[in-house]
Amino acid sequence: MVRGGTALPTAELHIHIEGTLEPEMLVELAARNGVALPTTDLDELRAKYSFADLQSFLDLYYDNLPVLRTDQDFYDLTSSYLARAARAGVRRAEIFFDPQVHLRNDVPLAAIFDGITGALGDSEISSDLILCFLRDLGPEAAMETLRTALPFRERFIGVGLDSAEVGFPPAPFKEVYELAAAEGLHRVAHAGEEGGPDYVRQALDVLGVERIDHGIRAMEDPELVARLRDEQVPLTVCPLSNVALRTIDRLSDHVLPRMLDEGLLACVNSDDPAYFGGYVDDNFAALRSELGLTEQQLATLARNSFTAAFATEEQKAAWKAEIPG
Repeated sequence: MVRGGTALPTAELHIHIEGTLEPEMLVELAARNGVALPTTDLDELRAKYSFADLQSFLDLYYDNLPVLRTDQDFYDLTSSYLARAARAGVRRAEIFFDPQVHLRNDVPLAAIFDGITGALGDSEISSDLILCFLRDLGPEAAMETLRTALPFRERFIGVGLDSAEVGFPPAPFKEVYELAAAEGLHRVAHAGEEGGPDYVRQALDVLGVERIDHGIRAMEDPELVARLRDEQVPLTVCPLSNVALRTIDRLSDHVLPRMLDEGLLACVNSDDPAYFGGYVDDNFAALRSELGLTEQQLATLARNSFTAAFATEEQKAAWKAEIPG
């Protein structure tokens, strides 16, 4: 259920553009491109958005993506997200995309870049693109993807690691992250969502990441928590996603208050909002109403998001100045 909420100025640093594919646009793009869907009934489509775990979500997520065929499709998808993000108070968006999925669907890489970056250029929101590797396809496929994307180097600022986490630790991706670093790309990785604290350590020590996406299971390891605090490693936490994918039972059980108490650089994001019940303002609203976070705590989360962003210090200072209190 979308909760709605007051838009607090924030950066969104953990958002998969494919995960913003709302059922209405899914049906529209399927009709545009002649792609058959199991149903075009919106209520039936939404009824599928109930998940037992990360893999059950990914199965549906990948099943829906063949409707994205052309640069116009990617433009429309990205423009729709950016319009919704503006209403959510987003000042800076660092957007993930999964080229391997679309290449597998015979979509040219140029069409993906042209569509997404065209929409970024037409938006008033400060935004950039982060190319993600599907960890379950392995490090060799990731390396091939990065090399294929390097001719488009000026169109993305970083690389990430996503998809099924358990059984696919970060360490095997060392060489592709070394190449990314050599190319001057920022490095982030999903770790500590379903995988344990060791996945977070590998992402930091082997991949050299600058941010951890999710990271909630790091709280199981006091030594790691101390390191994350001391080094002020950003953690892009996605509360409604964690509930939807059953990494926690109820939002009231979330570790985010403890992260703040420990002095961690955590921020709030929506992950795949079309599937998980809300955009970033909905996450903030739920944290206020269901987890009982104070306005001061919410403002801290918003400030943390700008601190963690890959933007200039001048931009960060200007955005932080907009936050009440």
